[in-house]
Amino acid sequence: MKQFYSVFLILVVISPSWSKQNKKTLVLYDNPDIKSTHSLFFKSLTDRGFDLTFKSADDASLELIKYGVHLYENLVIFSPSVEDFGGGIKVSTITDFVDGGGNVMVAADSNIGDPIRELASECGVEFDEERTMVIDHHNFDESDRGSHTKLVVNTDNLIKSANIVGDAKSPVLFRGVGMVLDQDNPLALPIMKGSPTSYSYFPEEKIEQYPLAVGTNTVLVAGLQARNNARLAFSGSLEMFSDDYLTAKVKQESENSKGFPKSGNEDFVTALSKWVFCETGVLRVGKVTHHKVGEVIAPEAYTITDMVHYSIVIEERSASGKWQPYQGDDIQMEFVRIDPFVRLPIKLDRATGAFTVDFKLPDVYGVFQFKIDYARLGYTFLKSATQVSVRPLQHTQYERFISSAYPYYASAFSMMFGVVIFSAFFLYHSDSKKLKSE
Repeated sequence: MKQFYSVFLILVVISPSWSKQNKKTLVLYDNPDIKSTHSLFFKSLTDRGFDLTFKSADDASLELIKYGVHLYENLVIFSPSVEDFGGGIKVSTITDFVDGGGNVMVAADSNIGDPIRELASECGVEFDEERTMVIDHHNFDESDRGSHTKLVVNTDNLIKSANIVGDAKSPVLFRGVGMVLDQDNPLALPIMKGSPTSYSYFPEEKIEQYPLAVGTNTVLVAGLQARNNARLAFSGSLEMFSDDYLTAKVKQESENSKGFPKSGNEDFVTALSKWVFCETGVLRVGKVTHHKVGEVIAPEAYTITDMVHYSIVIEERSASGKWQPYQGDDIQMEFVRIDPFVRLPIKLDRATGAFTVDFKLPDVYGVFQFKIDYARLGYTFLKSATQVSVRPLQHTQYERFISSAYPYYASAFSMMFGVVIFSAFFLYHSDSKKLKSE
């Protein structure tokens, strides 16, 4: 009996940590063999606590949202050639899923269907035509003796963010369709770009028109972080996630190229999935305090030119799921009334774990906000606004004599002195010559 209770208590203690890691994820495929051909990628997800549900992309029972409630937290679409999603899933359903905070990972190839293309266009990403592939005659793997579509992508072509791409040391193998980004969409990110010698076109045809994507404008993997911090990733290559590519040797076809015993695909796709599914780069705001310097309680209203102490706790979620103080050094605080009147960097106080700053309020009264608007590549958007009132000085708070008013004081006293002299002269002065003549 004691053993039963001990086991029960252990399960009670451990189960909350399991529930936090047990993220429901729907995986859509168009070929059931993908479970075996991409087993290493799916195993990395299950090892990190994800609950994967595999369904065909045209399954009539598919549902993402039911009665306004999300049935899954994440969506993986490994069905590039699907022509219509089954059940209650449409492109508009997926965009609603993202608007509600869901994360989406999409992998395509040269046989891309209209739903994937439409979903990408909703996010500022445009795939090239069907049957096109990215070609590079200078950066291809030695095993590609044909059209040079098995690209060797160096780590220099990855976005400069360890949260998104990790720290892969080996080149990444890529074979698939190219993309371009909408320049008017500031949220779209080129996670992996082609080399200056790459282009996207039909591999077996002669080039007769200018390709859609040329050089570094060719995007191989794109990402997007919505304003609600939901994340999406679009890969032009489904093979990039396969077991063959994750375990393949890499050697670029050139005389002086260096060979690698294993590609960087596993490190790259693992880091990418961690970012998309919000395992890395997640920030949150904790306690926010403000008060006059030398005090501990915030007043009902501040007075102009007061010295103010501002403090905010910003935490980052670690890989283990624990929240710890964020170590960034580029955060700014703004004191705003329509426009910022004060903008100052805030530094981490390691003793308290909070970012703090002391500053003098402007000589302007009104309704202000302490505002943090932090957007750093690879991290969630962070916003905080605390409203306060700033009033002018009371009559008893002004100086008794204002130094800048001394000229006016002097003119007033000189006028009074002049009146006294004039009055005395007018009353007591008499014209002696006029009196004698009379």
